[in-house]
Amino acid sequence: MPSQEFEDAVAAVKTVGKDPGNDVKLKLYALYKQATEGDARGKRPGMFDLVGRAKYDAWHNLAGMAPEDAEDAYIAEVDNLLGD
Repeated sequence: MPSQEFEDAVAAVKTVGKDPGNDVKLKLYALYKQATEGDARGKRPGMFDLVGRAKYDAWHNLAGMAPEDAEDAYIAEVDNLLGD
């Protein structure tokens, strides 16, 4: 079950006014998926699905990371974005 601090960070990231860029968004996506679902499952999207493939690869690269560690990393990344 996600911590309240993690849920607060998920809500707070939606308030970021400036686009943080694709690298940060991919990192946040991957950390969120790792924290909420664990290791990536399923087949890697095909080469013509560039966005799906990038998202899958970012998540897959976190294989083995504990959900609690992914939550902590997500919170730290959001805090960095918000300037806390």
